Amino acid sequence: MSAGAAILAALLTTHAHAGDLAGIPTNRDDLNDKDKARVEKVTRPTEDFSAPERFETMQGGAATSRKLVNRDAFSHFSANLSFAEEETFKLGNALFRKLWVSSPSSTQASDGLGPLFNARACQSCHLKDGRGHPPEGSADATSMFLRLPRAPRTPQEQQLLKSKTLLNLPDPIYGGQLQDFAVPGLKAEGRMEISYEEFTVTLDDGAEVPMRKPEYSVSDLAYGPLDVSTTLSPRVTPQMIGLGLVEQIHPADILALADPDDADGDGISGRVNITRDAASGALALGRFGWKAQTPSIRQQAADAFAGDIGISTPDAAKHHGDCTSVQEKCMAAPTGVQPRLGKTEAPDPILDLVTFYSQNLAVPARRNVDEPQVLRGKEIFYASGCTACHRPKFVTRRDAPNAAHAFQLIWPYSDFLVHDMGLGLTDWQIVGDARAGEWRTPPLWGIGLTETVSDHTFFLHDGRARNLTEAILWHGGEAEASRDAFAALGKQDREALIRFLESL
Repeated sequence: MSAGAAILAALLTTHAHAGDLAGIPTNRDDLNDKDKARVEKVTRPTEDFSAPERFETMQGGAATSRKLVNRDAFSHFSANLSFAEEETFKLGNALFRKLWVSSPSSTQASDGLGPLFNARACQSCHLKDGRGHPPEGSADATSMFLRLPRAPRTPQEQQLLKSKTLLNLPDPIYGGQLQDFAVPGLKAEGRMEISYEEFTVTLDDGAEVPMRKPEYSVSDLAYGPLDVSTTLSPRVTPQMIGLGLVEQIHPADILALADPDDADGDGISGRVNITRDAASGALALGRFGWKAQTPSIRQQAADAFAGDIGISTPDAAKHHGDCTSVQEKCMAAPTGVQPRLGKTEAPDPILDLVTFYSQNLAVPARRNVDEPQVLRGKEIFYASGCTACHRPKFVTRRDAPNAAHAFQLIWPYSDFLVHDMGLGLTDWQIVGDARAGEWRTPPLWGIGLTETVSDHTFFLHDGRARNLTEAILWHGGEAEASRDAFAALGKQDREALIRFLESL
């Protein structure tokens, strides 16, 4: 048995197959019967590919941005915000871009960085609010980092995982992720190393596609060796658009798509990742993150503040970030907590504003929806079974806290479930109910603007795919049939499918 397989076996004995749904609504309790019928009708997958569907250009409903397509295409606010909310968005944007500094500092509302960290600002990782990338041709790994979970050692640790008090266990020395920067006077934890094995995939018509398989390691470890069961799983930062709309998809609509035992026999067995809300402690449906491990945008922001920048918030009061008790000098470093401002380095007003900003980054309008090649590509996308996971449409909750997100027809092309993507994409890490090799279906809206916004076309959780064709060919497991359908297409139909994706 390989080391990865041994770790996986240990983890599988600890984690449940699916979370307890207690307290999570399983029906649309926000709708009356008439509205339920309307929603069912409007979200039904189309069978007509002769013309665009109604409202198809408005991917984010009334919140969709129709502004000029350029490098700022992912940075506009939801089009249906009020004037007062626009101001709140802009304040959040300023804090999202804010560069934090180490303590002590004369800028007392801006200190508390680290002491170990991956970035000094949210914007440093989420470049132009877009997709991160591996450190191609340079030492810049700011928008990519390594997760460091390990296997449980004791019954107590196993119980922490079963109860969902923790989703996984951190390395005992290096914590939950590798920190490649440090404040003055401390050493960074280490450096991520990537090597690639090049290979070629031959499609059914003889076309050859160059591919690459990454291998990960860590160099310059400053605090001793990693635990023998610690695994390395890379993560590039995802794009930020449409998050507030995703947050307002009713849990019942996501739960209805889950088929953990493949009862319908279609080979697709999407599963939910039930986690805990950090603020309330209640069970909640995970829908954000590469493993659908996070239930809300506020929690995602708090986790990023603590883990990536080393800034404490009311929802994650980790004043020393991801430092561990073994890193004594790190734990003894001064923090940026100012009692006159609050009990944490980024008190509620800061977390509230960054959360609001993240909830209201608009989805750009679709382009070229009536182009014959795009329509043909859409038909192939459906016929190839891609919509089994990349579900085109949802209607958000009527009772959303913000009217801008309420009862909107949106087109994210995701089911927000985790799926087995095959051995090729297995990272040997379990996060909550998400097993090794299972990944959340990423929304596809905005994917065609990745190069425009982010100046690259790297895809998948670690950026191994250098274009959309490579990304499709890495699909395995539950997606293998769709991958094979793509490989069997002729050149014209492959180009049409890619053209459709580029229109999203």
